[in-house]
Amino acid sequence: MRGKQGRRSSAVVVGVGVGTIVVVLSLFFSCVSVTTEAATYVVGGTSGWTYNVQSWTKGKKFKAGDVLVFKYDPSLHNVEVVDSNGYKGCSSSTSNSQAYATGKDQLKLSKGPNYFICSIPGHCDGGLKLSINAS
Repeated sequence: MRGKQGRRSSAVVVGVGVGTIVVVLSLFFSCVSVTTEAATYVVGGTSGWTYNVQSWTKGKKFKAGDVLVFKYDPSLHNVEVVDSNGYKGCSSSTSNSQAYATGKDQLKLSKGPNYFICSIPGHCDGGLKLSINAS
């Protein structure tokens, strides 16, 4: 008498609910998330914060949170954060203007236009100012 030979199925049925899919996708995306770090720029490159530094920005894309390092001789210059009127008129236009004079100031860019001048008389008018638009 011959015995019956049965077939075994190699298929496995897995029950997956919507909640399980959401958890798996959340874990996947949290592992793949891209973190962006702020860039740090030395204003003026090797020349530092000096006259006619405006062309230094060409070809660079600045973002909010990027850090500008202003390197200069504090006995000769300073850095002042001003608004657009202060930039155009080379003056501290409001009481909100912030002045720095360490010679190695690190300033974080805000989204939108950012304006910097040297507030020592004659320096801004001589070209020691910088305008940067951060996305």
